[in-house]
Amino acid sequence: MRRGLQILLIAAILFAFYFLGFGFFGKFGGTLVSIFQTLTVITVGLAIFMENRNPSSTLAWILLLVLLPVVGLVLYFLLGQNYFKRRKFDKKAMNDQKAYEMIDNNNLHAAFDLSAFTPGQQKLLKMSHKIARTPFSMATRTRVLTNGEETFSSLLKELKMAKHHIHMEYYIYRADEIGREIQRTLIEKAREGVEVRFMFDAVGSIGLSKVFLNEMREAGIQIGVYGQVRFLALSSRVNYRNHRKIVVIDGNTAFMGGLNVGDEYLSRSKTYGFWRDTHMLVKGEAVRSLQIIFLQDWKYVTGEKILGLEYLSPEMERGCSGAVQIVPSGPDNPNRSLKDIFFSIITSAKESVWLATPYFIPDEDLLTALRVAAISGLDVRILFPAKPDKWLPYLASHSYFPSLLEAGVKIYEYEKGFLHAKLLIADGEVASVGTANMDMRSFHLNFEVSALLVQSDSVRKIVEDFERDLHSTNLIERKAFMKKRVVVRLMESAARLMSPLL
Repeated sequence: MRRGLQILLIAAILFAFYFLGFGFFGKFGGTLVSIFQTLTVITVGLAIFMENRNPSSTLAWILLLVLLPVVGLVLYFLLGQNYFKRRKFDKKAMNDQKAYEMIDNNNLHAAFDLSAFTPGQQKLLKMSHKIARTPFSMATRTRVLTNGEETFSSLLKELKMAKHHIHMEYYIYRADEIGREIQRTLIEKAREGVEVRFMFDAVGSIGLSKVFLNEMREAGIQIGVYGQVRFLALSSRVNYRNHRKIVVIDGNTAFMGGLNVGDEYLSRSKTYGFWRDTHMLVKGEAVRSLQIIFLQDWKYVTGEKILGLEYLSPEMERGCSGAVQIVPSGPDNPNRSLKDIFFSIITSAKESVWLATPYFIPDEDLLTALRVAAISGLDVRILFPAKPDKWLPYLASHSYFPSLLEAGVKIYEYEKGFLHAKLLIADGEVASVGTANMDMRSFHLNFEVSALLVQSDSVRKIVEDFERDLHSTNLIERKAFMKKRVVVRLMESAARLMSPLL
């Protein structure tokens, strides 16, 4: 709160200089304003420069400060400073590292026969294990859940069978029809003696009422709120969100993927219509990784440490195909694990790279990797929504399309409804499915979680869904795309300048 008042005071002083300075002091006041503005831009610009950020991010912030100094300064204090990130997340990173080491014996994978995997896949698995800190598993069974009906019916079925505990973590949770149905199930299980821990993001689930939450507390459900602040608009914490969607049941069954909890995810929204998304059911060894991610997030939010064997002893699945690794990522992870794994998947592909994402704002590394893959003759396809849910990221995404189209990338606009699935597929044998979009926010600011699948049966299902989705798309033609109005192209270019901030 103290920090929020400081930001508000700075903004008030700046606006006072602008709107009162000229009136009371005339030319002298105008000179003071100009000097103050220049000093402000120089001081904050030097601070940004000395932080050694990504060059595009540095330029975006400085440009914003030069063009809109008052707005830029306020946004920098709210969203741009790395102080909060360093102060809060360094300790979380150390605690998480210790927790992951509990489940990862360095000799564990030496006994696995990796000969069934290609040299490129072996390299990917070893690299991913090293930077993500979580082990890959060959004793895990997964099932792809396509869209809301399949996801929520499976989720409710498993929740009703819970015997010991239910751990639930969502970015968006709405108190609508499906949200109430899940709430009733959680309350029923809590009254049966099942431990229920429910965690949500304060910004994503800002609509949850005290009445709704108190109904759960009264039944014995423990509540955790990530990023809770008194005044969201005046806190730098707003910039770091928990975008994960995780449910763990009895330590043996888990759910993760792209779907939050809300009626729109069941295609009940008039605004979005049909909602295309992908979730996944996980059973076996990899559930332990999802459990630890939840428990570490829970500890960070509530201070409660619960890493007992009753939570970390899943039953191993036998006769499974391929390897599965759960990959967490967030501002507490300096390795940028998801971005580096995505880069490795793209650059190690031999035949094809298919991508589905609702937001496409890559950095230069990933953009170049996709272009080079297409130029090299690989079948590179991007599935993107035809209609936006957020205009600024939508416009910024379109600014990247010309160079990709020129390189031979095929870009398809999904027209059946809103595409929210986050998928990356290589050669029909490697896939990533989870919460991360192909954008700067997912790679650097949000807490995300994805599953890396190599030669798993689930990869074939993901490929089948992708191919089915292509029947509901329009292929963008480069010549037609470049004929759009100049005003639209200017808007897209302007939005792209903000890409590192989105």
